[in-house]
Amino acid sequence: MGINTTNTDASTIDAEKMDTETMDFGALFPDEVITKALARDIALPGGAGTFVLITLDNGFDHTKPNTFGPASLAGLSGVLDTLLDRAEAGEIVGVGVTGKPFIFAVGADLTGVPKVTQREQALAIGALGHKTFEQLRTLPVPTFAFVNGAAMGGGVEIALSAAYRSISAGVPALALPECFLGLLPGWGGCFMLPNLIGVTSALKVIIENPLNTNRMLKGPQAFELGIADAMFEPAMFLEDSLSWAAGVITGKTVVARPEIDRDQAAWEGAIAAAKRIVKAKTGGAAPAPLRALELVSAARTASRTEAYAAEDKALADLLLCDETRSNLYAFDLVQKRAKRPAGAPDRSLARPVTKVGIVGAGLMASQLALLFVQRLEVPIVMTDLDQGRVDTGVGYVHAEIDKLLGRGRVSTDRANRLKGLVQGSTSKDDFADADFVIEAVFEEIGVKKQVFAEVEAVVSAGCVLATNTSSLSITEMAADLKNPERVVGFHFFNPVAVMPLLEIIRGDKTDDATLATAFATGKTLKKTSILAKDSPSFIANRLLGRFMGEVGRIVDEGTPLDIADHAFAGFAPMPPFELLGLVGPAIALHNNESLLRAFPDRFYVSDGLRRLVAAGKPGFYIYPEGKPVLDPEVAALMETPAHPVVLDSAQVREQVLAALAQEAQLMLDEGVVAAPMDIDLALITGAGFAFWNGGLTPLLDRSGISEKVNGKRFLPRGA
Repeated sequence: MGINTTNTDASTIDAEKMDTETMDFGALFPDEVITKALARDIALPGGAGTFVLITLDNGFDHTKPNTFGPASLAGLSGVLDTLLDRAEAGEIVGVGVTGKPFIFAVGADLTGVPKVTQREQALAIGALGHKTFEQLRTLPVPTFAFVNGAAMGGGVEIALSAAYRSISAGVPALALPECFLGLLPGWGGCFMLPNLIGVTSALKVIIENPLNTNRMLKGPQAFELGIADAMFEPAMFLEDSLSWAAGVITGKTVVARPEIDRDQAAWEGAIAAAKRIVKAKTGGAAPAPLRALELVSAARTASRTEAYAAEDKALADLLLCDETRSNLYAFDLVQKRAKRPAGAPDRSLARPVTKVGIVGAGLMASQLALLFVQRLEVPIVMTDLDQGRVDTGVGYVHAEIDKLLGRGRVSTDRANRLKGLVQGSTSKDDFADADFVIEAVFEEIGVKKQVFAEVEAVVSAGCVLATNTSSLSITEMAADLKNPERVVGFHFFNPVAVMPLLEIIRGDKTDDATLATAFATGKTLKKTSILAKDSPSFIANRLLGRFMGEVGRIVDEGTPLDIADHAFAGFAPMPPFELLGLVGPAIALHNNESLLRAFPDRFYVSDGLRRLVAAGKPGFYIYPEGKPVLDPEVAALMETPAHPVVLDSAQVREQVLAALAQEAQLMLDEGVVAAPMDIDLALITGAGFAFWNGGLTPLLDRSGISEKVNGKRFLPRGA
């Protein structure tokens, strides 16, 4: 497949003095799923004339959304060439673009990007998108985008290239997520969006939302921002959009847009505010949002030609940089490896789960009950020691369902059905017909063994016994049972509804049917399931324990807490001592003490942390005005060593990363996980580690720490 780029606006190519006439994308995108541009003539209502509707459709259902690869863009370009001839001949009065059911388009096909090694290739990718979308924008008839479903990245940019836009009120997600992926809106988004809705609103979409765990806009939110000119209900969306387009074409409907504030001081103020967000979220470690800010800043005065040439250059730089490769590696983990867990048994071995028992009615147990009933929609029974606790747990679940009802997330019928499925009891006899029982009781091995003994006495032989333990041995927990093969670790991360990771731990005697049932249940719960060997604290908590222990050691030895905290901007999801407050000092202490007992040569428990827990403090910081301030009472608990060792931020970071490199390699050597990719996937989905680092191991490889500590890289070069 060869795609000719000689007709591309020369300004987007000559800026880099490209001398290639033809760019062959076939070797880069051999697996592209082609999204076809299917054009059909429509007679607009009211005699408005002949209108051409282009439907983007890759031929699959909505689980495989439309994307734009080179072949897809070439096909769309050919259709637009034909429509230009028809428009100039007066045969048509307008052109619209829409998507297949539930999907408009979700942006560029990224499958070939890791193979891009030459700057000319990278520039051509940007130029090809610009050229194709400009064909739509410059047609000599009114152009429309009818955003009927999910729209992201290039899908939003082709919509922006149309003169007018309608959006369905049912659109579940509209976003420019490129900065989340280490890229930027490079097919016109950095220029068109601020010039459509203003710089402040545009930066929310381009910078703020992507860096807030890739937040998406729903249809009404996008309409409110001014991204679309009209909004219609899903049931009659296309018909209403065509009627609206007819009104626009005939002049009966006037589209009014507010004037954009181009005051230099206001524009620069918005850029400065966004830059502060970038610094807080990334510590400057991710180049993409900073490059996007440069482009948005220039969009106030730049011509379209200048802006698009600058987008091409910026996109080419990013496509070839290490951080983007790490981003795409992380994205691939979440999109592909997460869906095919390494080591999971054949799914045909899984047994059906028609009723779930939950031992405990505290906050974690209640969160589990809410998740299970929403995803599995089977009877849930919660048990605890007394009726008061049971009522509190069931009441929590019912109240949360009522909140969903109040926000319109569930119907009245579904809310009533879900609430009816959640029951409470003080007797484990109500688990008799359960297929899956999970315990969420106090983190003490004797308590958990007693619970499982009591449950085993009443459940069927095929019932899976799952534990939500964060660190204890699955094998030891099952040792005294008649059927230890049905015990499995099922470790969620808090908050359960938000964190995607589910560590599934195989005990020494866990059989394949139990494991397969656990993975099938995890999939139904829509969690990212990773298989772990039964070992202290498993995957994420073991690495977080080493991380927090090492930072605690550094502070105990004399480095000021603020220096240690600021050393990890752009690496950890938040400063370590803020993270400790979120996790809970007592939980962190328990995890680190467990790891210290298992690995006394490497793990460390901070004396400062012990004093914090003994004093009953919830964390190191207080938040009087929403910003962290060291609690004066905690400061009084901290002791200065007689001979303090004070490190700077770079030294702190290197020492801690070296410890993590050692621990990650030991975990691989011990078979705790199958591959480095599972370590990265666990830290991304369970601890919020940054995409632009690729999780952990690409950062360790890129910085040279892997080879310095272990004598080798975790991943092959170029991975």
